Formats: sequence, structure tokens, C-alpha cells
Amino acid sequence: FWNNHYIDHVQITAAETVGVETRGNFYDQTGTLRDMVPNHLFQLLAMIAMEPPAAFGADAVRGEKAKVIGAIRPWSKADALKNSVRGQYTAGQGDKPGYREEPKVDPQSTTETYVALKVMVDNWRWVGVPFYLRTGKRMSVRDTEIAICFKPAPYAQFRDTEVDRLKSNYLKIQIQPDEGMWFDLQAKRPGPAMELENVKLGFAYKDFFQMQPSTGYETLIYDCLIGDQTLFQRADNIENGWRAVQPFLDAWREGGSIATYAAGEDGPEAADELLARDGHHWHRLG
Repeated sequence: FWNNHYIDHVQITAAETVGVETRGNFYDQTGTLRDMVPNHLFQLLAMIAMEPPAAFGADAVRGEKAKVIGAIRPWSKADALKNSVRGQYTAGQGDKPGYREEPKVDPQSTTETYVALKVMVDNWRWVGVPFYLRTGKRMSVRDTEIAICFKPAPYAQFRDTEVDRLKSNYLKIQIQPDEGMWFDLQAKRPGPAMELENVKLGFAYKDFFQMQPSTGYETLIYDCLIGDQTLFQRADNIENGWRAVQPFLDAWREGGSIATYAAGEDGPEAADELLARDGHHWHRLG
């Protein structure tokens, strides 16, 4: 069931509420795409889309992840512009400054603080399934999640009902905060009429385990100490990731505009339009 026959599309989100803080010098030369996509978001994509490894070890896992990233379709410059949105936050709620007012940032900067991309993985399992990625600073909530949208059932038995307006079923994997996993699905409301409601089934780790505050780096430092390379990128994975994002960088360098969004919002309207073209919408943050 984990393939293009049953999955309609996948959304991967890494939203932050903080701005660039004290990293203005670095960030103005880097931007969100370079900072987040080839490493963080592509690693989440690889974990979702990779084939089952032959063993749970560094070589086997990293080998499968590299194959997935290597299968990302290289867009032409025209397609890269069409399938991407870059944004920059402006002054927003409360006393939140705009990006250009942040310390050590060029007042005329066109560096992006938000990115939304559509990428395709061209292999037998995922061909035809779009992967939508978004990440940004100064968004409404802190939220890192993967939302898998399933295709509707091929046949609806309940005629003369609102089956043509059923909402999509989602599997949502919440990475941070409030780690857990939920199904968003339709259930019949008790009663004689065929009325459906959206319900959530799942669990949160904090409901069953005592969770300690963590930034995520503790695990990586520990893995360094014991020599476990499973969560670290291999050279071919890194090269494949940068090969996949280079068309976007080239296209933006030669043209395209940068949208704006107020600090505290979920990103620019153009990001909603990116999905609307395919008949989709972003899973609600938080």
C-alpha cells in the first residue's frame, strides 16, 4: 500500500517561529533553500520514500536513502520556476521585525526565508506522486511533520450521498513538537443519516513515555561517539541532494520574483496556489 497506487501526494513541512536571530550575516548569504532543503527536508523525504533496507545498519540504510534522492527529477529552469515559491517575511504580529530589519541583513536583500517546492521521485514506487516541501522562518507555529495523503476509494457504495465531497484521508507523522502519529479520516456520525465527520486516530509519545526535552543534536553527538553513521549523509546522498536543488537556484538567479508574508503567517499566498494547481491544499499547520 506504500506506493503510487494508493498514495495521492506527500507533504513535508518544517515550520519555525523564530527569525534569523543572530545569524544575519550567514543567512543573508545562504537562504532557506540551501540551509534546509538538501539536508533536513530531503532526509525526511528519503526516510518516507526509500525501499526497505536489507538490514538496519548504516550502509544499508544510507544506500537506500541515496537511491531515492538520486531519483528526484531534475527540473528544467522553466519547470523549476513553475514548481517553486520563495518568500521573505515582513514585519508582523506584535513587535516582530521584517527580515530586512534584522541585524546584519542587507536592507535591500532578496534572500528567501521561506521555500515551497514540488518535486517528483522517478522510480517504480513513486512515479506520478508529487512531494510538496515547505519550510520557513517566522511562521505561525513550530511544526515539523510529514502528511501522507491517500487516494479515495475506487468505488463509493453510498449513492445519493455527498461522496463526491469526501475529504482526503491523511497519515500524519509529527516529528516535533509533540512527537506521534495520527490518522485523519472520515467516520459516520451516529444516526440514521449518512453524515460524515473528520476524526483523528493515533497516539502521542508523551502519553505513554516520559519525554525529556531535546534539541535532536544529543542523538547525533552520541552517534558520533559510538561511530554509528546511520543518521549521517553519505557523499553520494549529498551530491544527489544538491543536484536536485541546483535547477531552483539557477532559475531564481536568472529570474522569478520573491513573495512576501507577514511574520506569524503560514507563508505567502503563492505557496497555496502551488498546490491548488494540482487540486490540493496544504495540511493545516499545528
